[in-house]
Amino acid sequence: MKQWPEFDERGDLPIGIHQAILADVIEHFGSGTTQRRIVAQRLIRIYYLANSTGHVARFIIYGSFVTAKPSPNDVDIFLLMEDGFDKSRTSGETATLFEHLTAEDDIGASIFWMRRLSILGSEQELIEHWQTKRGKTRRGIVEVINRD
Repeated sequence: MKQWPEFDERGDLPIGIHQAILADVIEHFGSGTTQRRIVAQRLIRIYYLANSTGHVARFIIYGSFVTAKPSPNDVDIFLLMEDGFDKSRTSGETATLFEHLTAEDDIGASIFWMRRLSILGSEQELIEHWQTKRGKTRRGIVEVINRD
């Protein structure tokens, strides 16, 4: 079981990329309120659909789901995909993940994605960018990793 840091005074994780397996993410962030449980189920569905492509390089969760907010409306995700990923080879629910507005409407998730070959700068800089909030303050984010 992962030991999570305390939330800061704004209810955010401390700045950084906090890595955890999906089970630990769900245990920590997916309980407490009915809304959190609902959003956690969406996250689980998205995680398995995305990984069914065989091309997920990094799975990043940011936004209100990984905060102390009791009732996040959705889950915010950034998917970094391997260069061989071809969106046109996806179908059904999996294809929905890679259409931002459709994912918001049909799944209740804000999903952004790109292929590694599209990165300007370093991969680390790209991932760290998702720590920046709308007001330009920074917060911690979560990367879902596989067991070693």
